[in-house]
Amino acid sequence: MLKNYICALDIGSSKIAACVAQTQKKSITNIFFESAPLKGIKRGTIVDSIGLSGSISRLLKNLKAKSGINIKFIYTNLSGQDITTKHSRSIIPLAERGNKVITLSDIQKVNEQGRVLGSSLEEEIIHQIPYSYTIDSSANIINPLGLYSHRLEVDLYLVCGRLSSIQTLTRVVNQAGFQIKDLYFTGLATSKAIYNEELKEGINILCDIGSDITELLVFKDGRLKDIRILALGGDDLTLEISQKLNIPFDLAEDVKRSYASIGDYTRIPEDKEILVKKSNFYKPIKQKWVCELTTSKTMSMCNAIKDTVQDLVPTDKINNFITSGRTVLLEGFIEMLENSLGISVRLARIMNPEMVSVVSKHPDLCGQKYLSYITALGIICQAASDEQPQLISSYQPTHNPLIKAINKVKETYQEYF
Repeated sequence: MLKNYICALDIGSSKIAACVAQTQKKSITNIFFESAPLKGIKRGTIVDSIGLSGSISRLLKNLKAKSGINIKFIYTNLSGQDITTKHSRSIIPLAERGNKVITLSDIQKVNEQGRVLGSSLEEEIIHQIPYSYTIDSSANIINPLGLYSHRLEVDLYLVCGRLSSIQTLTRVVNQAGFQIKDLYFTGLATSKAIYNEELKEGINILCDIGSDITELLVFKDGRLKDIRILALGGDDLTLEISQKLNIPFDLAEDVKRSYASIGDYTRIPEDKEILVKKSNFYKPIKQKWVCELTTSKTMSMCNAIKDTVQDLVPTDKINNFITSGRTVLLEGFIEMLENSLGISVRLARIMNPEMVSVVSKHPDLCGQKYLSYITALGIICQAASDEQPQLISSYQPTHNPLIKAINKVKETYQEYF
């Protein structure tokens, strides 16, 4: 039987990563990976379209050669300053007199009305998530299907992308020789890979620390409740080293990854030095200085995260706090974040049941290498499930008369029986 494919492209600020998965009957049978450094994105916004288009073209051509799959369509992501969120409320009457049973068509209709009311010419709605429903007798209903009411109200949570940025991204991908099949918000895609049924209970927070932005997502019982995007990330630590030690940014990044640690830097001997090449000579730098700089900057980052979290939800109500991103792999980072928040912090892991079995077969993802691909893997999980994020019912009216008639019969049966 012919196998289909899903190609996911994760466009970050410092790297670009792609995965292509072979699928059969909506199940993933094999998967291939490719990644490369990237410059051309700043805080989630494209600043070099030509460079980004070339990077995408090279990366996906390498992936095509590795997998043997002729890639044409891709799923990709949007994040950073291009993302906005808002609530949109709408009400529809259900019956002129008395009450009627709420059907799937009613839910789709009120959702679509909320979507239309919340839309604007400058934005494109990426995800629509029913925050809660209200009927005549009660509010905060998760699923009103089958209940009786005179009217139906929805509070729709909309995740939107700046239209101009989406148009630019589409053009960049097209110039690279590919087409975008669908677009996802980065944080939601990542959550699809790391959350299983156990981690969907209660209040869960995903903290994705990128190179120049940090995304905070709050979930309650598996449903997205809030998003915050902070203008901070791993590059802040690198920039601190670069400026204070007067060395190039790329060299400071190498120093950070190889020698930086976060915590009690006083334990590092004064005479322990790092030799870094500057111009045509080597310059000795005390490792203690590097650790002192990264510790101080990390503390301010963690405090900013803590302040934002406390604005969203009381920390004692959080069931799980999960963090991702290569920055969190720095020695002592997670411990400092735990101390700042006063709660346990867990490193993100691939927990999606189907993806676990596939990823475990690949030595390229052993240890913590999977973190480079975690968003791309989440995009594949979302696309493979053939559903909208959060199991949302999007209003997509059918033009097939037979299906319309069948749906009408179903609704009539639900209403009277």
